[in-house]
Amino acid sequence: MCGNYEQGHPGEIFRESCVLGKQLTIDSIDGRRKVCGESFFELRGEIDTEWVFADGSYVRAHQHASGARHGEERGIGRSAGGLTTKIHMAADAHGNPIDFEITGGEVHDAKVAEKVIEKIGSAVHFIADKGYDSESIREQVRLFGMNPVIPRKSNSRKANPEFDGFLYKLRHLVENLFARLKHFRSIATRFEKLARNFKAIVYLACSLIWIKFL
Repeated sequence: MCGNYEQGHPGEIFRESCVLGKQLTIDSIDGRRKVCGESFFELRGEIDTEWVFADGSYVRAHQHASGARHGEERGIGRSAGGLTTKIHMAADAHGNPIDFEITGGEVHDAKVAEKVIEKIGSAVHFIADKGYDSESIREQVRLFGMNPVIPRKSNSRKANPEFDGFLYKLRHLVENLFARLKHFRSIATRFEKLARNFKAIVYLACSLIWIKFL
């Protein structure tokens, strides 16, 4: 077992507990134990929803990430880059993480868009790249009261009156978020065999990003 202390809410200290093969948990000084996802939502500050972003990024899976027990969810797939995992991230107007989904690297962004949009809930503008260019995604975005700022694919002849070029340029904020996440060695290269364990690592990294922002 290994552990490091991080400051959470004022007056509250969390201790990271990592046991190989088990889900990552957080112990608070008052004895409460939570999985990393629960702690993330408690540590997460106020979300700026003037505009929000959705995007996906690949993570190479190390050879030691293979060999999970049969029947366990792995979240590893084969793409052009070999064995990869994909993080589908939702970020707020400051480029801070809202929530995410983990899939195999072969899963297209559009297939996970519905879950990502549900995690966002509501905002003013929903900004994403051409991978989210479909009428079904746009309609779901509108159902949640958001304006879809999504460019059309190059071969599309449809009008796009909702597209705002200035807001779309802000999409670098979610790219910057992925860059910050990949400063963590365990996210830049995935070593965990199970999807739940890798997801806990990403939640922990997202929590640290929020702590620095607050």
